Amino acid sequence: MENMKKKIKKRNGTYDEIKEIRPVDFEDDLAEELKDPEFKKEFQKLGPKYALYAAVVESRHQKNISQKTLAKRLGTGQSAISRLESGKYNPTFEFMQKLAKALETDITITFSK
Repeated sequence: MENMKKKIKKRNGTYDEIKEIRPVDFEDDLAEELKDPEFKKEFQKLGPKYALYAAVVESRHQKNISQKTLAKRLGTGQSAISRLESGKYNPTFEFMQKLAKALETDITITFSK
């Protein structure tokens, strides 16, 4: 983990070192980062968690439901939905059941390996 922190600090640099902002292709950048075994291991640990958040966002978008509307259906605030979708909130299974109902969908859980 310490190695990753050094890499991030080195990569971000200072303003004088950067001087201009250039677009970065996420897929290319990720492919490069995944060559580092430590980064890859940590990235893979986060996969299922972020797959959950991505599924919530995708379901909401497919149904053309705003965060505000979803929050109202759940009896919470829009900021709570934002925190959930950004990964800053770790939902309980009971909350996910309410969320599925509010999105008019089902929860499917799969174990692999």
